[in-house]
Amino acid sequence: QITTVSGNEFLLQSDIDFLILDWFHAIKNAIDRLPKEQRITSRNLEFKLRRSSSIELLNNLDTESKEPKPEHRKSLIFRLNYSASDTNDRNRVKSRLKKFISRRPSLKTLQEKGLIKDQIFGSHLHLVCEHEKSTVPQFVRLCIKAVERRGLDVDGIYRVSGNLATIQKLRFVVNQEEKLNLDDSQWEDIHVVTGALKMFFRELPEPLFPYCFFEQFVEAIKIQDNATRIKAIRNLVKKLPRPNYDTMKILFEHLKKIAAKESVNLMSTQSLGIVFGPTLLRPEKETGNMAVHMLYQNQIVELMLSEYSKIFGSEED
Repeated sequence: QITTVSGNEFLLQSDIDFLILDWFHAIKNAIDRLPKEQRITSRNLEFKLRRSSSIELLNNLDTESKEPKPEHRKSLIFRLNYSASDTNDRNRVKSRLKKFISRRPSLKTLQEKGLIKDQIFGSHLHLVCEHEKSTVPQFVRLCIKAVERRGLDVDGIYRVSGNLATIQKLRFVVNQEEKLNLDDSQWEDIHVVTGALKMFFRELPEPLFPYCFFEQFVEAIKIQDNATRIKAIRNLVKKLPRPNYDTMKILFEHLKKIAAKESVNLMSTQSLGIVFGPTLLRPEKETGNMAVHMLYQNQIVELMLSEYSKIFGSEED
């Protein structure tokens, strides 16, 4: 809270300590730039900075003193002139923080005690599947069922973005292992469901197409002969780990249903390739060939949708 000599009061509030310090310096610098006849002497200048129940009056400001450099970790009370006691206080705080960090329990310990639950978003696909004792994450199945129940005819399905705040809320619910009902009114916007599904695949530490397969898929899509190209892609897909293969199969079967409704939802295999290409497969390290890679990523998804039965079908097919 800042009170001026004219009686005006301003409240600036933040939970970020170094941001508060930056505000203080900005206000101080603005005052210093005022013409001398308008400047109030530092002896009469008083700021009140409030955070929670702590109040500190900053008096006797020395306008000629050097401004301290902002630091990310400050005590809740800021002063322009640091005395020896201030330095000691900061050292004590640092010491306590180090002790706290060194004594904090490990992530594994917290998970064993049930204080931190295994996450769905941001976890490796095989870990999610192991935790659920399945080969396809339950969240993926729920999203696909919801979209097929009420989203196949929606214009721009998977291309149109849902409300990010609602998507993040859904992400939180899933990670907390709360009972999920995608027919609940708060998830009535089907673009929220599709947005969350895309986010799940995007946040996998290793994409659905594992990094070690990326270059092999790129080389396969470059093959000129169509029959040979399809066979090469099929052989690579068959080599994928079981959770990757099963999840990929159910996802592409779903996307094929989306493409079948292209006349209504305007989502062709090419459109779906553009949306899902960079989400499902990407190189472990980005290089200068990003634009070229993106083209191949889209083409791989498009081909796998167009030739779904040949790639995921049985050997007899």
